[in-house]
Parts: sequence; C-alpha cells; structure tokens
Amino acid sequence: MRIGIDLDNTLADYSAPLLRLCALHGVDPGGDPKLALREHLRGAGRENEWTRLQGEIYGPLMAEALLFPGVADFFRRSLAAGSECFIVSHRTRQPIAGEAHDLHCSARHWLRAVGLANVPVHLEESKSAKVGRIRSLDVNCFIDDLPELLLESAFPEGVRRILFDPGNQHADSHAWRRCRSWRSVTSELFES
Repeated sequence: MRIGIDLDNTLADYSAPLLRLCALHGVDPGGDPKLALREHLRGAGRENEWTRLQGEIYGPLMAEALLFPGVADFFRRSLAAGSECFIVSHRTRQPIAGEAHDLHCSARHWLRAVGLANVPVHLEESKSAKVGRIRSLDVNCFIDDLPELLLESAFPEGVRRILFDPGNQHADSHAWRRCRSWRSVTSELFES
C-alpha cells in the first residue's frame, strides 16, 4: 500500500504553542485553541496579526509541536506491513506576513526531531501542487485534516480518503472515512 499523509494538524499537533499564544492574548482556548485564537483576532479586526502568527506557528514555534498520539505506532505498523508512506503538505516557503522564516526548513527540522526524517516529504507551495503531487505519487490512500482537500475536484479518483478529525468537527461523508485518532487510522488501514 502507498499512503500519503498531510503534515500540519495531521501529523503535527500544534496544541502546545497555540495554548501558549491563547494565554498571551487572553483568549479562552475552549476545545480548539487555533479556532479560538483566530476568531478572537479576527473579531477584534486584527486579521493581519492572525496571518503573522501563522508564520510563527508553522515556523519557529513548530519546534514546540508534538506528534499526535499514535503516529509512531502507525509508522511501525505500516513498515511491518510493507507499506510506503509519503508526507505531502501545502506549505509556502516564507510566511505571507511578518518576519521571514523558511517554513520548509522548519518542517524538515521538526520531522528530524520527531524521528520521521526517513519518510519522504514533499512540501508544495499551492493546494493544486499538493493535489498534483498526490496524483504523481500514485498513492492508494491519503490522510488529511481538511475536508476541502479531500473533496478537491482534481483529487485523484480511486484514492481512499481518510479525514483525520481529532476535534470531532466534521460530519461523516460518503467521500471519506473519518478517524478521530491515529489509533483509529491504524485500525482502519491495517486491521480491517
């Protein structure tokens, strides 16, 4: 099996840096600190600050992100099953606003730090390039946290779609299998 996996908010859990930013901005994180912080800043007319903070989160603050629980076991199981895994992410090289950081470099450093340096990684600068890469890798399955990517009209037909939804924010769909944890993803792919 050839498995494609998104990086941000699928493998990388940004809860720690987001909770710290919520505290810094006096925001109650509720169940989703990213959503709470974004809505707080947008509601205060500070959209530019939210855009700048995203560059920090996916840049230097990525070092504070953790692997979602169960990811390491997923990779062990996929290796044991003879599967090939590929990380495919939509990530610009530089932030849209704020201080310049090499966001690709931040991602690669983080992947090394969490023990995923041997997994091939493709960092694409647009959503269409990401979908094109998924197609060119000829994967059987793709795991992503964004329903809109899985529903993209150019998304390759016949690819099994798994929506990673740890916050239980999305509805079930005939277009994907929804999994709330990596344990569930592992079970879906290697135990069914």
